[in-house]
Amino acid sequence: MQHGDDLEDDFVPDDLVALSDEEDLPNAEDIGGLLSADEDDAGAAQPSPAQSAAALEKKRKRRAKEKERKAKKRKLAETVEPVEPPSIAAQPPVMLADYLSSMQAKTFNEMSGIELADVQVPESAIVDTTAWTESRSLDQLVDFIVKVLPKLHTRLSQRPKSNGAPTLIYVAGAALRVADVTRVLRDKRLRGEKGGDVAKLFAKHFKLEEHVAYLKRTKIAAADGTPGRLGKLLCDTDALATTALTHIILDVSFRDAKKRTLLDIPETRSEVFRTVLGAPKVLNGLRQGTIQLVLF
Repeated sequence: MQHGDDLEDDFVPDDLVALSDEEDLPNAEDIGGLLSADEDDAGAAQPSPAQSAAALEKKRKRRAKEKERKAKKRKLAETVEPVEPPSIAAQPPVMLADYLSSMQAKTFNEMSGIELADVQVPESAIVDTTAWTESRSLDQLVDFIVKVLPKLHTRLSQRPKSNGAPTLIYVAGAALRVADVTRVLRDKRLRGEKGGDVAKLFAKHFKLEEHVAYLKRTKIAAADGTPGRLGKLLCDTDALATTALTHIILDVSFRDAKKRTLLDIPETRSEVFRTVLGAPKVLNGLRQGTIQLVLF
């Protein structure tokens, strides 16, 4: 049996096959060229010191440019005024009543649902201020009172009849805020020529006895203070009367350095509900409709 790759003894390759086989093999000159090309490539892979320095400088400039771009972006972000969230005070009374109830539940967490209902602020006592579409910042407070609370505006400009009996109690979270609010409430557009004084009531620098003495000798149109000091005057003394009181404003739109409102801070929230709104003579006025609650 003869295999396909077996050649006969007298087999002679034809010229075409011989030439084809010779073309597949590189000659000596080609091999030399290939070797020299490999050597050139190897030489090109090694950059010169000048090339390395240029590459490093280019990389350094690129990093510096990227750092400068990030710095500009960060500076731009810092100059843009942060957008404050909408104030809860802009909600209608039904939603404000729910909000106040939820804050009261945090304060009186030991109470049952039935007990909480006994201290809740009725929805009917909350003033609807949704018509006011401007910001609720202090520079708008005068206009807010004039346009949204015309009855209060009128009473603030009248001469008080009794000492220590304001028509307005304004509750703010801290002494510095109280001082700022007091300056606004003393505006002539609110008090006119006959309006009473505006009491500035907070514990810092003032003893309780000093405020008691001041209130007993002074006719005031408004009492502006922290919940801690207002609560003590309402519950522990007879110096701050509610006989002429028609409005209580809670300063809930203002946020402190930590972005907390009056009712976000556990201590001030507790004082607001336990000793200001929770003072028996205040709570009775809210229920009877003689005192109205305003969230600003």
